[in-house]
Amino acid sequence: MPIRPPTAQDLLTAAAEIGLEIRPDDVDGYLDLARGFIAGHHVVDSLPEGVATPRAPRAPGRRPSPDENPLGAWVTRARVKEYDDGPLAGRSVVLKDNIALAGHPMGGGTGFLADYVPSVDASVVTRILEAGGEIVGKAACEYLSFSGGSHTSATGPVHNPRRHGYCAGGSSSGCGALVGAGEVDMAIGGDQAGSIRTPAAFCGVVGLKPTYGLVPYSGIIPIEVSVDHTGPITATVEDNAILLEVIAGPDGLDPRQQGLELQDYTEALSGDAEGVRIGVLEDGFGLANSEPEVDARVRAAAARLRTLGAKVESVSMPMHVPGTALVMPIFAQGATDLMMANGVPVQTPGLYPPGLAEAFARWREHTGELSELLKALLLVGRILARGDGPRLYARAQNQRRVLRDCYDRILESHDLLLMPTLPITAKPLPPPDAPREEAIRCATEMMGNTAQFDLTGHPAISVPCGDVDGLPVGMMLVGRHFDESTLYRAAHAYEQAVA
Repeated sequence: MPIRPPTAQDLLTAAAEIGLEIRPDDVDGYLDLARGFIAGHHVVDSLPEGVATPRAPRAPGRRPSPDENPLGAWVTRARVKEYDDGPLAGRSVVLKDNIALAGHPMGGGTGFLADYVPSVDASVVTRILEAGGEIVGKAACEYLSFSGGSHTSATGPVHNPRRHGYCAGGSSSGCGALVGAGEVDMAIGGDQAGSIRTPAAFCGVVGLKPTYGLVPYSGIIPIEVSVDHTGPITATVEDNAILLEVIAGPDGLDPRQQGLELQDYTEALSGDAEGVRIGVLEDGFGLANSEPEVDARVRAAAARLRTLGAKVESVSMPMHVPGTALVMPIFAQGATDLMMANGVPVQTPGLYPPGLAEAFARWREHTGELSELLKALLLVGRILARGDGPRLYARAQNQRRVLRDCYDRILESHDLLLMPTLPITAKPLPPPDAPREEAIRCATEMMGNTAQFDLTGHPAISVPCGDVDGLPVGMMLVGRHFDESTLYRAAHAYEQAVA
């Protein structure tokens, strides 16, 4: 598409936005310079996209009927399979709807992206297909992934598979619900503040947020480059380890991937926790909104691990609770900048699905449909961008290293940390006309133990450890960077013991 030449009014508008005064007799000179600089953009616009396309044309997915979608968890149904053999042969995999699957819509939980169809596969998609897996569709996700609830997607609320009308958790809401309902074997979700572990805990399945960078984020709609994670949601620990072995490792595209250490995760599934040193993080219990029954189920799980030979003791890390506050400056500034840049993280190399930025730019015409949480974040981000926002963003980024060091010191003498994944069980979905404050509370009330580990990059897994009144409870184990094997070892031993 040809680039429209800038006009004098374009120049003056741009100058006003950045606070630059331009004298009337300078307008023509600056305009000539701008047109000269834009000439280089014309060259780029004439080049090929520079991305790999699928091996063969694909049949488009289809929107499921209401009868096929009682949980509201499906966006599209599909059948994409390229190989018959491999570790995922015979397995069905659903993708969170912010992951590029060539030839299939990628809405990201929004209305303004609903018709956008990428022509490229995300790296995780390529790996799943090469491993013999069959991608069976796209799962609903929260509006641009900004919610721990399951009520903000433009496609409608996602219901908990254990209790209709209750939250399935977000932002990978459809992934958790579909795995929890047994409709698919596996799912790929995303996690920036708990968005894999939250639906896993609420829906009674296994969800892993890998070490930061272990799994390539290429071809996935980001929130903030420094906290973006993607990973597996499955019914069992074994399936989780199998899927991680397929999708982990460098792709040569994602700048998040630095100094990776890979392991044979399935080899850790011995059913034995003998000698694993586990610190029960007391600061993760008794949060302001913790439910005593949830804490009790997780403590009982810790006790069960002790009977399996694990060395379990209490530990404390005073920065754990206040550490959640670091999320707000990073999200408010980083995510706002990403929105203003039309979904493309500037100053960051990587794989960018063709056409995404152009489609993403339409959000400005659909501001009324933004979720209440995203509206609030954007307002705060833009207000602070004119003052303290960049300073506080930098301070929060520096403090996250302090937070990481605090956990690392405990992990020098312990292999894992243990705490509730979420302080609560799933709550009723808010009605569509819920007050703004209620909608935002339902999107954020569950994050007290999860967001910290997106900031520090430690791997964390949620494993079902019982129910409260029929609603699942998740136990979270946190490990050293790139030591997913120990997470899997302890999680698998516990799972087998209570099966």
